[in-house]
Amino acid sequence: MRLFGFKGLNGNDGVGALSKGGSDTYIDLCATDPQIPNNLQDIIQSQAHLDRTAAVIANPKAVTGNLKDVSFKVPIERPGKIVCMGLNYADHAKEGGNARPEYPSFFMRGPSSLTAHLSPIMRPKVSDKLDYEAELAFVVGKKARNLNLENALDCVAAYSIFNDGSIRDYQRKTTQWTIGKNFDQTGAFGPWLVTPDELPAGCHGLSIQSRLNGQVMQNANTKDFLWGVAETIVLISECMTLEPGDVVITGTPAGVGYARTPPVFMKPGDVCEIEIESIGILRNTIADE
Repeated sequence: MRLFGFKGLNGNDGVGALSKGGSDTYIDLCATDPQIPNNLQDIIQSQAHLDRTAAVIANPKAVTGNLKDVSFKVPIERPGKIVCMGLNYADHAKEGGNARPEYPSFFMRGPSSLTAHLSPIMRPKVSDKLDYEAELAFVVGKKARNLNLENALDCVAAYSIFNDGSIRDYQRKTTQWTIGKNFDQTGAFGPWLVTPDELPAGCHGLSIQSRLNGQVMQNANTKDFLWGVAETIVLISECMTLEPGDVVITGTPAGVGYARTPPVFMKPGDVCEIEIESIGILRNTIADE
């Protein structure tokens, strides 16, 4: 299933499922079955809601709509935790002047830093050093603590795409990266959630690419992770309890703007696209705060 939250022309919140075949139509889950919640966070943590969702998608009489008539919402609008990884690709660690790490870097994002598919990424008033980072995201569907490699993937409800927009000068003001990663509306998330049954286990072997105004900036593959999705869950869950609706961002490959000569930063009017094979394309324009 490929599920997304939206706001319709009437201003109502809803949840849609992409129609199969790559068309511009979607299935309006809530209009078809009013017992389905109008937010994805409630759906992904309930097997009963997921079963009802699957039944609507299979229903030939389901209510449909056109994607051009909706505004995409952030898939999980108020996650309890957004756990982000750094230095999960050896080539990115190298371009930043770091040796191959023995343990990943972790930092947190807050919900106010998120922005949706086709909504702007905001360049803040205090900096012009807004950088892009193409990343795979996954959403937790069930409580997870002290998992192992054999059962870690069982807690994943869905996968998505993230652009970890980073304010580089603020990121380097301290030894912790948090301040440069939490400016309002800098972390693009979407466009939809894809359930694991549609993807390789742990999203292994998928191409991942960022494009700025059509130019390829990052081009890699998730097989190059230093820590795959299952290993990442093991590492995090030995420290904290992952809960339904938590989001984990898995790190970016080489090719980011600050490491280029000369550096390339996003500016108002730019269009940044992040594409992950078999998931889709996350597209955002850049605007000034």
